[in-house]
Amino acid sequence: MANPLDTDAGSEMFSSYENEFKLLQADLNQKLDQISESGGEQRKSAIRQAERALEEATELLDQMRMEKQNIPSATRSKVNIRFRNYATDVDELKRKLKSLSDDRKALFGDRYTDEPQDAHLEQRQQLLSGTERLERSSARLQESQRIALETEDVGRGTLAELNQQRETILHARAGLQRGEGYVDTSIKTLRGMARR
Repeated sequence: MANPLDTDAGSEMFSSYENEFKLLQADLNQKLDQISESGGEQRKSAIRQAERALEEATELLDQMRMEKQNIPSATRSKVNIRFRNYATDVDELKRKLKSLSDDRKALFGDRYTDEPQDAHLEQRQQLLSGTERLERSSARLQESQRIALETEDVGRGTLAELNQQRETILHARAGLQRGEGYVDTSIKTLRGMARR
């Protein structure tokens, strides 16, 4: 049976997009069935293919939306109804693909579930907990080492300052001893002068 749009002017392109969309829709439904029947890497690959097909279907819908403006208004209402049905179908396919993509057990297999009875999950949690404790201990050791280095720097600075103060004291003492010698000499000179 011929498409009623084929006889209308400006509808050939829309009709071409519509036929292409129907083929793509059938292919996409087949891909979604493959996803629900497969697992692991094969499932991930099927999801990627379905996502590409959905993008293609969305592009076709956009082209159909633009092309339907060229259809005479007398037959445009029928086209609008069909177009809305196609858009609804695409939305439904998107939801179905999203739910299939979100199914972690089917995507990654039984050993990667997040269920509490999963033995692998418990082992991973223990490993993560051990790793966190090790990281905390390493951080504490690094902090202790940093404090020890700072303390060593402070001690080194204090020793240098004490050494400088010792040198100052020794220098002052030598100066006092020289001054004391000058005073003794002066006293002797004064006594000598007083006797004369």
